[in-house]
Amino acid sequence: MNGTMAASSHRIMLGPLVAAIDQGTSSTRFLVFNSKTAELLSHHQVEIKQSFPKEGWVEEDPKEILQSVYECMERTCEKLTQLNIDISNIKAIGVTNQRETTLVWDKETGEPLYNAIVWLDLRTQSTVENLINKTPGRNKNHLKHKTGLPISTYFSAVKLRWLMDNVKEVHEAVVSHRAMFGTVDSWLIWCLTGGKSGGVHCTDVTNASRTMLFNIHTMDWDAELCKYFGIPMEILPRVRSSSEIYGLMKSGALSGIPISGCLGDQSAALVGQMCFQDGQAKNTYGTGCFLLRNTGAKPVMSEHGLLTTVAYKLGRDKPACYALEGSVAIAGAVVRWLQDNLGIIGSSEELEKLAASVGTSYGCYFVPAFSGLYAPYWEPSARGIICGLTQFTNKRHLAFAALEAVCFQTREILDAMNQDSGIPLTQLQVDGGMTSNKLLMQLQADILCIPVVKPSMPETTALGAAMAAGAAEGVSVWSLNPDDLSEVTSEKFEPQINPEESEFRYARWKRAVQKSMNWETTEPIGEPSIFSSVPLGFYIMGSMVMLIGAKYLAVVPHHIAVHFSRSYCIADF
Repeated sequence: MNGTMAASSHRIMLGPLVAAIDQGTSSTRFLVFNSKTAELLSHHQVEIKQSFPKEGWVEEDPKEILQSVYECMERTCEKLTQLNIDISNIKAIGVTNQRETTLVWDKETGEPLYNAIVWLDLRTQSTVENLINKTPGRNKNHLKHKTGLPISTYFSAVKLRWLMDNVKEVHEAVVSHRAMFGTVDSWLIWCLTGGKSGGVHCTDVTNASRTMLFNIHTMDWDAELCKYFGIPMEILPRVRSSSEIYGLMKSGALSGIPISGCLGDQSAALVGQMCFQDGQAKNTYGTGCFLLRNTGAKPVMSEHGLLTTVAYKLGRDKPACYALEGSVAIAGAVVRWLQDNLGIIGSSEELEKLAASVGTSYGCYFVPAFSGLYAPYWEPSARGIICGLTQFTNKRHLAFAALEAVCFQTREILDAMNQDSGIPLTQLQVDGGMTSNKLLMQLQADILCIPVVKPSMPETTALGAAMAAGAAEGVSVWSLNPDDLSEVTSEKFEPQINPEESEFRYARWKRAVQKSMNWETTEPIGEPSIFSSVPLGFYIMGSMVMLIGAKYLAVVPHHIAVHFSRSYCIADF
C-alpha cells in the first residue's frame, strides 16, 4: 500500500512530461524529459545501418529509420512503466533529425522510392560542377544571397535533382504527381501522423533552410530557386515554425499525443544549450562537427566560408532567429573509420586510451577529408591524408592525430566565426556523443586557447526538440522564459599548453590541409599514350620496324601485305 502511494505521489510530483525523437546519422533515440526540471527520465537507442554502394555514396533505408523510431518509443515506454512513471503524462513529442538527408516517397502507397541519400554523400559532385559551370563567373556562392549557402554536394536540392535524373521510379512518380520530397523530419512526421491515410507533409524552417530551395529572408520556398534546380514545388512539404502542433500520433502507446516541435539537429542543440542570446555559440560533436553562433533576428552573410542558416522560430507568430554555422563533415565518423576500416580500435573508449598513452601525435597530422572539406573551404575535391609519418609512428600516434583533427577543424571554424562577427568567443559550449572523451575536450581547449564548457546532461539535441514541443501553443507545458529555464551544471576544461605551442601545431595542420586539396576531380583524365608505359628503346625499335614494314608493304603483293599487317600489330611492340 505504502509503495503504491509513494509511486502515485511520485507521478504527481513529476508533472507533465515531454518526449523527443532524435533521429541522427548513426542512431535513433527516443527520450523523455520532465518539463519542469529538464531532467532526462528514460530513453532508448537503436543504431542505424549505413550502406556505401559505391565510393563516396552513403545511404540509409527509410523504412529502417521509421522502424527504429517505433522500437525506441515502445522500449522507452516499457522502461517508464517499470519506473512507475505514467506514460499518459507525456503531453507532446518533438522531432530532431539529421539534416540535408534526402528522401522521396510515393504518397499513394507510402513506400520510399529510393534509399535516403545521407547528407555527407558525394555522388552529386558532377551535378554541382555542372550547376556551377552555368552560373555567372562560375561562382559557387551564386545563390547565397537567398539561401545563405554555397552550391555544394551537402544540401538537399542537388540530391533531389540527382534522384530525379537517375532513379526511374522517382522520375515517374514526379511526372505522375505521386512524389513527395522531404528531409528525415518530414518523412517521420508524415508516417507518424497517418502516412498515406492523411499524414501531414510538413517541415520546419530550420530544415527547410538546408535544402537550397528556401529563401531565408521571405521564410518560404522560392520559385526562382526551384526553377534553377528544376524541381516542381508541388512535391515540397509545407514549411511551419519549429514550435507548433503539426498533427497527432496515429498509432502505438502514444496515439493521440501531438507532435509539436521540429528542429534540425544542430538548431535543436543550440536551443537545448539555451543559446538564445545574440553571440552565444555551441559546438556539437557527432558524426560531423557543427559550430553554431546565434546572430539574432538578422541573417549575417559570412565573408569567411561559413553558412548562414535559420537557427529557430519558436512559434507561428514568433520572429525567426538566425545563426552562422561552420560544418565539418567528419568528426565522430573518424572513430568509426579507425574501428571498422582499419581495425586499430574496438570501441570509441579504446581510442581515448590509445591516444592518451602517448599524449602526442609525434608530428603526424591526419586530415579526414573523406567527403571533401566543408567549412571554411567548401572544397569537394579534397581527400583524406595522413602526413608527417616516420618509422617511429604507430597506431597510438594515429589515434592522437585523429582526435587532434577534430579539434583543428573546429579551430578553423572558430577563427572564421570570430572574423565574421568581430567579437572573439571567450568560451565554447559543447555537446554530442564525442564530448564523453575527456582527452578530446582537453585537446579542444588547448587548441582553441579558450575554455570548453560541457553540460553534465549531454543530450542537448533531444532536449532542444522537447523544449520546442513543450512550449508550443496548445501544449504550453514548458516555459522558454530565461528566468524559468533550469540551471545546467557543467564541466569546464581550461587550456593547459602555452599559446605558442598551440599555434605551431595549428600551422602544421594548415599545411596538411593544403596537401589534401584538389585530389579528386570529375574531369576525365586524358587517356595515356599507348607507348607511355613502354620503355623508350622498345618504342623507337617499334617505330623503325613499322617504317620498314610500310616500305615493304608498298612493294609486296596485296595478300602478303595483309598477312604482314595482321601479324605485326602495335601491341606486339
